[in-house]
Amino acid sequence: MTALLVEDLAEFVLAARFSDITDTKLLRRNVLDSIACAVAALDGDTVRSVRAQVAAVGGAAQASLIGGGTTSVDQAALFNSVAVRYVDLLDTYLTPGGLCHPADNFGAILAAAESVGAGGEDFLLALAVAYEVQSRFSASVPVMARGLNHALQLAISVAAGSAKLLGLTKGQTADAMAAAAADNVSLAAVHSEPVSNWKGISPGITAQRAVYVTQLAQRGITGPRGIFEGPNGLHQLFGQRIDLRLDDRSLGVVEQTYLKKYCSLIHGQAPIETVLTLAAEHGIDHREVAALDVAVFQTAYDIAGGGAFGAKGAPETKEQADYNLKYLLAAALIDGEVGPDQLQTERIRRPDVRELLQRITVHPDDELTSRYPHATPVRITATLRDGRRVTRAQDDFEGAPSRPFSWDRTVEKLHWLAAGHADAALCDSIVDTVDRLDTVDVPELTALLSTVDSRRQS
Repeated sequence: MTALLVEDLAEFVLAARFSDITDTKLLRRNVLDSIACAVAALDGDTVRSVRAQVAAVGGAAQASLIGGGTTSVDQAALFNSVAVRYVDLLDTYLTPGGLCHPADNFGAILAAAESVGAGGEDFLLALAVAYEVQSRFSASVPVMARGLNHALQLAISVAAGSAKLLGLTKGQTADAMAAAAADNVSLAAVHSEPVSNWKGISPGITAQRAVYVTQLAQRGITGPRGIFEGPNGLHQLFGQRIDLRLDDRSLGVVEQTYLKKYCSLIHGQAPIETVLTLAAEHGIDHREVAALDVAVFQTAYDIAGGGAFGAKGAPETKEQADYNLKYLLAAALIDGEVGPDQLQTERIRRPDVRELLQRITVHPDDELTSRYPHATPVRITATLRDGRRVTRAQDDFEGAPSRPFSWDRTVEKLHWLAAGHADAALCDSIVDTVDRLDTVDVPELTALLSTVDSRRQS
């Protein structure tokens, strides 16, 4: 009898070895980046609400919360995942029909690893496997183009990484991935206007459920193994076969991930960098701007420019602001940056930025669209009140694979985002521990993350 795809995938997961990771330094870089994102989020309104819910539910002290406290593995997976996602600075993998955020795996895999006292090498391997499974699925299937959210492939990848750590058999691993996928076919509507808190929570819920399902599979609960090619499976749902390239044993997709320097969806990174560079090169004050014309590729327009995901007016909330190119560019021109402070409600609703964004026009450009996702091109033209017109075009941004963040640049990002939550000494200890993570146990890292202050200090 021919093996089912989910069974072949389980074999791939179990056969993976640490030596299959093509660049462990880059993977540790992304781990440090995820930690930086999580620490920055600890005083966010949504993150505080999730922490309160986790405390209300309670649970056996199996895994740590970033910022202090312990709870069950699945609750820790939820909270830590929401924290990594909240400030919208996490890593990204781009595909023609959508994208995914491999860092969405981090909080769940960390919780599962701590619960079994895993070594750092085993944690990194499980995380690399999760990155690979999620990204290969994303590359094969245009998930978002079909109206679904990329949490679908996250369910499979979190189950894969968790199964690796929990020591499941091939059959149990297949059952865990199949069951996780069956109940996590979520809708791309979470990204549509009016964008809600759920945008940042949805991946955490998926990760939480995937960890819980994996624990059930460990106890013998079976899943629908025809999840891919069986009747009513994913092949039928998408109208195509899904190729996960399982003959390729390498775990190197981290080399293709994008890191962010601005608190914005990935499609806002190049436009923000471009407008800031344009302003610096020409000494432009935001009050001199009569009009700003922003040409982007179709996906950027659809999600953040007023296209298929809904019109973009003046945002009211953090979730709407970081998905709104007009707001992001206006805030960048006025403040000179787009960080956590630019996503505070008081900043979002201030009259200066609301007035400027009315002078910004975003539209798709066919030539730019033809070059995505191999590039993230943008062209911005500013018309000034004195009649001058200045233009700048870019194909990428700092943090793209073509201009990747170095380890030192990621360390700088941690210190920037941790300000007020962790002093320099604690940040340095976190950096040192992540740098040698393959030689230490995971509880050594989570113990440090538990001492980060969840309340921002002045």
